[in-house]
Amino acid sequence: MVVSAVTVAAATGAGLVSAGLGSTSTTPPQPGASAAPATERPAAAGAALPRSAPVRVTIPRIAVDADIVPVATDADGALQVPPLERPEVTGWYHPGPAPGQAGNAVLVGHVDSQHGPAVFFDLGRLRPGDTIRVLRADGRTAAFTVDGVGAYPKERFPTARVYGGDAAPRLRLITCGGRFDPRTGSYPDNIVVFATAAR
Repeated sequence: MVVSAVTVAAATGAGLVSAGLGSTSTTPPQPGASAAPATERPAAAGAALPRSAPVRVTIPRIAVDADIVPVATDADGALQVPPLERPEVTGWYHPGPAPGQAGNAVLVGHVDSQHGPAVFFDLGRLRPGDTIRVLRADGRTAAFTVDGVGAYPKERFPTARVYGGDAAPRLRLITCGGRFDPRTGSYPDNIVVFATAAR
């Protein structure tokens, strides 16, 4: 089952960075004083949109303006990521909700590549109140306000908070974090941004 496979993969932090990435010497920013919110804001009444694939995400605070490609899970049930040769794009977990639709939409992106920082390198700099906009194939833009940002060891990934949700349209952004470990070829943590449809 797709959802359970993603849940298992997310719980182990699998699939967010492949061996060979992380050649940059700079550690990506970790969340500061802001942390994942204990509770999230209610969404505006009637904020949910019908399903439509996302095509572009913009995050002004960290100068992200990136294409979105669909991703799902791999043969092992791990969350796929955008192609390694395209570290500037983000991936939308398309078996789940679309951004703006009721529920938690998930976007994933690389933190770095062999050539330097990638699309979500600065994700840990986001703060509550920051804006994220997602352009959809139907021409509408789904706007979200950041509720908080958390850093989690991959073995303690907050699966239910990322893939669960209620009828409110929410957004989750995921990348890797912490200090790159050249022995394992990976990062120890995941950075997760929690956001709710803007009022």
